[in-house]
Amino acid sequence: MGLISGLLTFPLAPVRGVVWLAERIQEEAERQMYDPATVRRHLSEVDQAQAAGEISEEEAAELQNELLSRMVSGRGGSP
Repeated sequence: MGLISGLLTFPLAPVRGVVWLAERIQEEAERQMYDPATVRRHLSEVDQAQAAGEISEEEAAELQNELLSRMVSGRGGSP
C-alpha cells in the first residue's frame, strides 16, 4: 500500500478492524455450532430432559433431528 492510498484509507481502519473482528467471531460461532462434541452434549441434554419429563417425546425427536442435521451439515454433507 502506497503512502497516498494509506493516508486516504486511514480513516477506514477502525471499520476494517470491526469487520475483521466480526468475521473471527462468526468463524468461532460456526465452529462451536457444528462441533461434534458440542452436538453430542446437546443430544445428551435432550435425552436427560426427556427422561425427566421436561419435554415431550415429540419435542425430543424434533430437537434430536435438528442436532443431527447440524452435525451432518458441519461435516460437509447435506442436511
